[in-house]
Amino acid sequence: MVKKKITQEERFPELVKEMLGLLGENPSREGLQRTPLRVAKSLQYLTQGYKVDVKEILSHAVFKEPYDEMVIVKDIEIFSLCEHHMLPFYGKAHVAYIPNGKIIGLSKIPRIVEAFSKRLQVQERLTTQIAECFMKALQPKGVAVVIEALHLCMSMRGVKKADAYTITSSMLGAFRKDPRSRSEFLSLIRLKREE
Repeated sequence: MVKKKITQEERFPELVKEMLGLLGENPSREGLQRTPLRVAKSLQYLTQGYKVDVKEILSHAVFKEPYDEMVIVKDIEIFSLCEHHMLPFYGKAHVAYIPNGKIIGLSKIPRIVEAFSKRLQVQERLTTQIAECFMKALQPKGVAVVIEALHLCMSMRGVKKADAYTITSSMLGAFRKDPRSRSEFLSLIRLKREE
C-alpha cells in the first residue's frame, strides 16, 4: 500500500495541533478545533513576503524624470514577526530618496516595505533591506529609511517594557555623506499632518 504524501497545507495545521497538545491544551475542545487551521492561515499571511518578487513590483514602476529634490513617503504602517520569538513588532516606516534621473511610482514604496516586512525579521535587517532595494532599483543620489516599532517580545515577555520603541535607520548616498540632506529628512518625518 502506497502511503499518501502529506502536503504543506495539511502538515502545518497538524503541527499547530501538536503544539497545542505540548502546551497542555486539548486541541479537540470546541474553542480550539479550528485553531490549527486559523494559525496556519495567519502565519501564511504574515509571512507572504517570501512569495513576493520585489523585481516584479518594480518592473513597471520606474520612470525617467528630471526631478532631483527629496521624495518622502512617511508613516507607512508595518507589521512583522520577530524571527527570534515569532511575536509581532509593528510601527511606522519612513522612506526617502533623492532622484537621479529616475522616480518610482509612489504606491510601490509601501508595497516594497510590506514585501520585506511580511517575513520573519529583525528590525535592523528590515531597515537595511528596504534602503538597499531602492538604492539598487533607482540608483538615486541617496536613500534614507527610518523605522520606529514596538516589539511584543519586549512588551509581553522578557524585560516587559510596554512603551519602549526601537528606532533604526539606514542612510545611503547623499543621506550618509551630506548632513543637510539627513537633517532635512529627519525634520520632515517629524512634522505632523494637519488634521
